[in-house]
Amino acid sequence: MSVIAPKAPRWPGDWPRFGMGGAALGNIFADFSDEDAKETFAAAWDAGVRYFDTAPWYGHGLSEHRLGTATRNWPREDVFISTKVGRVYDPAPRGQDARVQWQGGLNFAVRYDYSADGFAASFAQSQLRLGQPSVDALIIHDLDRDYQGAAFDGHMTALTGSGLAYLHQLKADGVISAVGMGMNTLKDFTEIAPWIDVDFFLVALPYTLANQAALHGPMADCARRGIKVIIGAPFASGLLAAPTAPGVMYAYAPASPQMVNKALAIEVICLRYGVPLAAAALQFPLLHPAVIAVIPGAVSAAQVRANAANVALPIPADVWADLKAAGLIDPDAPTGE
Repeated sequence: MSVIAPKAPRWPGDWPRFGMGGAALGNIFADFSDEDAKETFAAAWDAGVRYFDTAPWYGHGLSEHRLGTATRNWPREDVFISTKVGRVYDPAPRGQDARVQWQGGLNFAVRYDYSADGFAASFAQSQLRLGQPSVDALIIHDLDRDYQGAAFDGHMTALTGSGLAYLHQLKADGVISAVGMGMNTLKDFTEIAPWIDVDFFLVALPYTLANQAALHGPMADCARRGIKVIIGAPFASGLLAAPTAPGVMYAYAPASPQMVNKALAIEVICLRYGVPLAAAALQFPLLHPAVIAVIPGAVSAAQVRANAANVALPIPADVWADLKAAGLIDPDAPTGE
């Protein structure tokens, strides 16, 4: 079994259209055991998943550790791995809990650094957690104006001053295949898509079956500039997977009655053709010419098998036509016509 990654580039021609996000297995919202993670990754591999995304932020290193445990048992040339830069971790002082925000995870203290030195430190830490000397893509993580607040301008200056050039040098040297940037909000996506020099955006929410607000702005900019898009939250925090589930979430918050009703209306039309809502949610973004992949998360073998089946399910064109006629998706959304 080879442990050596193929020499870059693998982007974009070989990139899988379907992958798996590793956020939830960092125990960010609920606790899952190492055995849960092992079974989920094994099921993903058996289902044909070959692209896995993670980040230091997901459980303060826990997601990367768990993905590394899995990928070290697979031929490296068959696996596509992306992780993220922008956060560097230090050990928590002895006797102190330095974890922030998440339900669980490892006890390390986070600091932000979007400079070349910060990215180099972040990447080196990720390599050690993953147990992999290489990854296929590095993604600038959470450089959002609302998220960073008063620190945003300084972090953006660090990025444009040295961080972005560092990532492109890694690509030029064949260390990585692609440079990406994460986008959580429509506002930031709209501001940044027209000018920044990246190969792709990892878009969490602004373009899903539930909301196509980005269609005529940043998604159009991506298509015009030849920038690819990976959809990182095709279920929109769960609403598009199980809209009637107790406490269902949308966009990282409890779903409003209006959004639940919209999801249920979409589901009615999908079921008219025997199509699960989750299948439509996974496949709809892939119909956009800029979108190269979707990477839903999973926390069990059953979930990852369901995702793999749903992304491969044939969906009649009439589903999209009926959704447009009902005003439930943007009439200009690409749907393969």
